[in-house]
Formats: sequence, C-alpha cells, structure tokens
Amino acid sequence: MRDFALPAALIAVLWAATMVLPAYHEGNLARIMLLATYAMGYNIAFGYTGLLSLGHALFFGAGMYAAGLAAEYGGVPAGPGLALGLLGGGAMALAVGLLALRTTGVSFLIVTMMFAQAGYLTILYYTPVTRGEEGIVLASALRRIGPLDLSADDTRYLVALAIFAAGLVVQAALVRSRFGRVMVAMRENEERSRMLGYSPYRVKLIALVISGLYAGLAGAAYGLLFGYVGAGFAAIQNSIAPLLWVLLGGAGTVLGPFLGTAAMFYLTDLASTITTATLMVTGVALLILVLFAPKGVLGTIRDRWAPWLP
Repeated sequence: MRDFALPAALIAVLWAATMVLPAYHEGNLARIMLLATYAMGYNIAFGYTGLLSLGHALFFGAGMYAAGLAAEYGGVPAGPGLALGLLGGGAMALAVGLLALRTTGVSFLIVTMMFAQAGYLTILYYTPVTRGEEGIVLASALRRIGPLDLSADDTRYLVALAIFAAGLVVQAALVRSRFGRVMVAMRENEERSRMLGYSPYRVKLIALVISGLYAGLAGAAYGLLFGYVGAGFAAIQNSIAPLLWVLLGGAGTVLGPFLGTAAMFYLTDLASTITTATLMVTGVALLILVLFAPKGVLGTIRDRWAPWLP
C-alpha cells in the first residue's frame, strides 16, 4: 500500500486544486496531466526497461490522428475516439517494435527516430486529408462523452485528471508486478535475464506496446480536450520532450514523469516572459540537472535520502 500512497495523495491534491485554481492555471494543469500521461508511457519503455527511443511522437500522433480524423470525417464522438487513440498508439508501437527491436542501443534510437520522421512526413504528404501544419480544429459537438462537454474548462480538467489517475495507478501496479520486475532486470542486465529464461525481444516488445498505449491515449485526449489536431505534435521535437521530462523528474520513478513535465512546462512558461531564448533557459536547467542530479530530482532524492520512494 505504501507504493500507492504517494500516487493517491497526488491525485487527491490535483482533484482539490480544481476548486481553487484560476481558469488559466486549471487549463495549464490539464495540459500537464495529459503530457505527464505521455511521459509515463515513455518512462515504462525507457525508465524501467532501458529502451532509449526517439519515436514516441509517432505513437502520440497516431493516437491523436486516429481520434481526430474519426471525429472530423466520421463524426465519431469523443468516447469511442479515445478508444481509437488508445488502439492507434498501441498498434503503431507494435508495428515499430516488431522491426526496431531487432536492433539495440544507438541503432534502436536511430531506427525509432526514422520511423517517427517518416510518420511526420506522411502526415504532411497527405495534407489534403490531415491539413498538415494548419491542423484540424474539432467542432465542440464532437467533443462530448455522453452529457459531458469536453470543451468546458471544469469538465476538461476532470477528464484529464481521470485519464492521468488511471495511467498513474496502472503504472504503479505494473512496476510492482512480476512483469515489472522483469522489465527492470532487463534494463539492469539483459544477458543475465536471458540466462534466467526471459526473452529480451518479447519483454521489450510488450513494454514498448504498453508505452504506445499510453502515448496514443494521451494524444487522443489532448486533441479531443483542446480541440486541435496538428502535424507539429508528430514532429521529432515531441519525441525529445518526454525524454527530457522523464530525465528531469527521475527515470524509473512513479511520480518522476509528472514532476518533470510540470517543472519543464512552468520553466518554459516563465522563461517566455523574460526572453525569447526559452530553449537556452531549458538547456541551462538540464545542464545543472546533469551535473548535480544525474538521476533526476526524485531519483536523486530516492538514492540519497528516501529509498522508499516508488
């Protein structure tokens, strides 16, 4: 129960926050929770299994466009749209994993990046359908789950919280399960895990598919809750972002993705009020992190002071 206490406390704080936050910060926090769900998926692949990927924007984009195109051209409402996004991200991760996992290390990184770039260029190539960089603005009538209007601020926040909470609980349960222990073993010593009878290819493929399910659901929810689907979300920068969030918060920690996403979001937001060189501020922050807390904020705290942190 200790492993679920902190996630439950965070969910309770986020639920209470909707009663006191102004609309601006409520909207920001809804974005952060969805992006943190995306980062949680990346954490399962990278933080727990050791799969360093630059292809996750493809899974995020697959989920976003599965929901967005179904809504725009098929009139599919938000509920089934979220399910399509979940399946779209998972199916894309499965397809990429079946091929990319034949490589390892830097080769795997490059292959996943190539798949992501190919997906981004495909979206641009079919601009008459996808509307490319211009994107698709989803009508409010399509952004409903039964009586819930996802374009309303309070409803959007609560749906984002529900998705984030579900992802957080599933992640906490997964990493404490037998399969979660196998993922960590694969990260720490693949050859020894193979000697114990575990298949690295199978374990990594399952972990990548789970990661893709998270990314696809986050992408679909982001498009439906905020009413916009665009090619920029499938660009390579959106593959680098979850890596930075996980590194900042702490790879291989349950709450690290949320902490890293929130810190980076507000750091960028604050930097934009001071200078146009926001990437430079972000780069300096990451340099400090690498020098003084190479395992991320929560990872360093767990190593030095609180080994009980999940």
